[in-house]
Amino acid sequence: MQFETPQDVEDAYYDALEGGDVEAMARIWESSQDVVCLLPMTPMARGPQVQRLWQAIFEQGGKFDLQVRHLAWIEGDEVAIHLVEERSPNQGPGQAPPPIYATNVFRRGPEGWRLLMHQNSPTPPPPPSVPDKGQTALA
Repeated sequence: MQFETPQDVEDAYYDALEGGDVEAMARIWESSQDVVCLLPMTPMARGPQVQRLWQAIFEQGGKFDLQVRHLAWIEGDEVAIHLVEERSPNQGPGQAPPPIYATNVFRRGPEGWRLLMHQNSPTPPPPPSVPDKGQTALA
């Protein structure tokens, strides 16, 4: 399969996540030692380790229902970087979980665009509150 744009690859990535499809996931990654995947609470996977990581996640029943919102794009002729917000829909009473921020890096090669790097991280804590005038901050 040849992906014509970075967005085509990104759509296929999130479709593979949603379906828990290890074969679809393997098709979106560039076939090189350069690929990197860094997920929260897991060691960095590089090269062939990336496919083993996704295979293990999907074998454990990992499927992800995510809503993705683009925050920023940087795209060139050969490399593209997408910063996205991933949100899980509310699956029960209470508030939906906080978003996760992800960076997806794509590279165009002889077989079209492929995913080169995916890294995501939990939402950072809110900034400290700023005291009103007349109040002093606690040290």
